[in-house]
Amino acid sequence: MALPYFEEFGWDVTVLCIEPDFIEGIYDPNLNLTVPANIEVIRSSAISPKISRKLKLGNLAFRCIPFLIKATTKYFEKNYFDIVYFSNTVFLTMPLGRYWLEKYKIPYILDFQDPWLSDYYDRTQNTPPGGKLKYAVAQSFAKILEPLTLAKACHITSVSPEYPKVLMQRYPWLKEEKFSVLPFGAPEKDFDILPKLNSQQKIFDPHDGYQHWVYVGRCFEAMYFSLKSLFATIQKHRQHNSEIWQKIKIHFVGTKYSIFDNNKEIEAMAKSYNLEDIITEYPQRIPYFEALQVLKDSHGILIIGSDDPGYSASKVYPCILAQKPILAILHEQSLVVNLLESCQAGQVVTFSDTATTNLVDPLIDKIDWLLSQSQNYTSATDWQAFKPYTAKEMTRYLCHVFDRYISS
Repeated sequence: MALPYFEEFGWDVTVLCIEPDFIEGIYDPNLNLTVPANIEVIRSSAISPKISRKLKLGNLAFRCIPFLIKATTKYFEKNYFDIVYFSNTVFLTMPLGRYWLEKYKIPYILDFQDPWLSDYYDRTQNTPPGGKLKYAVAQSFAKILEPLTLAKACHITSVSPEYPKVLMQRYPWLKEEKFSVLPFGAPEKDFDILPKLNSQQKIFDPHDGYQHWVYVGRCFEAMYFSLKSLFATIQKHRQHNSEIWQKIKIHFVGTKYSIFDNNKEIEAMAKSYNLEDIITEYPQRIPYFEALQVLKDSHGILIIGSDDPGYSASKVYPCILAQKPILAILHEQSLVVNLLESCQAGQVVTFSDTATTNLVDPLIDKIDWLLSQSQNYTSATDWQAFKPYTAKEMTRYLCHVFDRYISS
């Protein structure tokens, strides 16, 4: 999302990535259209997942690190780069920054989109992505590699203000000036491209006479409080307004972390609230532009928040740009709360303590609002207030960070 703007802010960017054939997941060739022609892309090989799965090893970092080194050696040897920026959640690639720094004297910056080392799943007893054993192994690596990698990073960006606090508490030698909070930017150019693609989504027919509400993105146990609050509210509302709910369908799309997981926990949860005729879950992810089309074709959008105050839902930006009525259930400390409220982009219900909070009463009014808005909705978003959250403005800020370390 930042690529179209780097040149404007004085930076020539090269992207290092893995060839799609070596990645397990959804491939959307239309994403190539979002990469400007002036951007150089280095595509690295990796060990095929077909081979590594036989060894019970699917982790992309283990499969690709030697290939990333090989693909970039000639560039580093020619002093082609001034800085390296790691912006991914394949954390085991980040120690490459220290390797390249020591070998070629090139500074590196780390971007924390999620925690690398975290006690969240131990604290909450929730099931971690990939299962407890794999997560325990990953965290063992993190205990060793996170401090080693952070120690030599010239700067750290983070999507949430919570992550710098945790890292400074964990490593007292990290200082506040080494951090910048930099959430994801809104992909405005992707919505410019969308109509030209004639993208078709297969989740629902927007013209079948039903109101279709959607949630697009992963669902995990930290979101279950928000989900259960929503389902309990709909159940109560339906008891007094059964006719209205005969024309409502709610779709949860791309809810699973793993491409091998087709379990439908959301549908099972909905059934316990007698909502199985309303709610449908599609566990597997769909191509990116198809997901945007789902948002555009919907009559209402749900944003389901985590009980982790540090969680920053980047998916909120496409939801706002889709210009549909939004109902969000979020932790009161989430950055998304301020974004939605300051931009007047949707209705928000917040919580702090999941053990003592009951959201049914405040949610009833919001459900009434969403039902009334779904048919003929005109976005009331304050686009001037939204401007600082766009990909262009986030890239401007990121380039200021880059400039600081080159000029120094």
